[in-house]
Amino acid sequence: MMSERIVNILVTGGAGFIGSHLCEALLAKKHNVICVDNLGSGDAKNIQHLLQNKNFLFIKHDIINSLQIDGKIDQIFHLASRASPIDYQQYPVETALSNAIGTHNLIKLTLEKNAVLLFSSTSETYGDPLQHPQKETYWGNVNPIGIRSCYDESKRFGEALLMAYSREYKAKIKIIRIFNTYGPRMRKNDGRVIPNFITQALNNKPITLYGDGKQTRSFCYVDDLVAGIIKMMDSKEIGPVKLGNPKELIELANMVKKLTNSKSEIVFKQLPEDDPTRRCPDISVAKKVLSWEPKVELEDGLKRTTQWFKEN
Repeated sequence: MMSERIVNILVTGGAGFIGSHLCEALLAKKHNVICVDNLGSGDAKNIQHLLQNKNFLFIKHDIINSLQIDGKIDQIFHLASRASPIDYQQYPVETALSNAIGTHNLIKLTLEKNAVLLFSSTSETYGDPLQHPQKETYWGNVNPIGIRSCYDESKRFGEALLMAYSREYKAKIKIIRIFNTYGPRMRKNDGRVIPNFITQALNNKPITLYGDGKQTRSFCYVDDLVAGIIKMMDSKEIGPVKLGNPKELIELANMVKKLTNSKSEIVFKQLPEDDPTRRCPDISVAKKVLSWEPKVELEDGLKRTTQWFKEN
């Protein structure tokens, strides 16, 4: 198996929330890891503790520009993209290009190195889904010119581009679709629901719910997700395969409030444009082909995440 030998691995977006945890897990397996990040939404602090590891190298680079890497590369994990709605609506062109031109640059590198490329796509490819829960066979309900299209449509294009290169040039590619993930190293101003709730609760500020508060999400702890990403790379699957937690949740705000002993009140605001009301993965494919499913219970994961926010 791949995981039993030293592998030379490139992780784009490796200083980001998920990317830094992935770098950590790969180094724990004694692999050589090159982390590439432009630090647009990633943070050098996330990988500070890895810099002393002789098997780790950080390169500050924007993958929209051509990337040259000396030596052998066996695997490429492509996680480089702004993923927070606040971020990608502020930087829509950069976001679209990182998933389009950036992905193209990495496919060319994949072919040059005879490597395997894993593309981190997203549950956003389903838009505001008409099917629930979402299966791999569902094509989605996306607004191609909406405020979120810079992200969701560029991820859809990234998937299409990979499949085109696989069919025409036999590129070795894999596609995962990541659903809501949470854990330590999320940015407090990320704009996503868990860092929002925790930051608001710890400061006893109003916890903001959007819409009628009846929207559901499913949250996967980052360690579980990283385990699934590595299993996907080490498998024979091309994908797309969804990775996420199939347990839907409405009462997140009250759970966070309880865990933080917060005095925050819960207030309601208007639902943002094109924000999906329900999103939940059917992970039967991941269970079958990867023998993977989340293990960390939400309350335990939230405790760990809340503690990290307190300390940081």
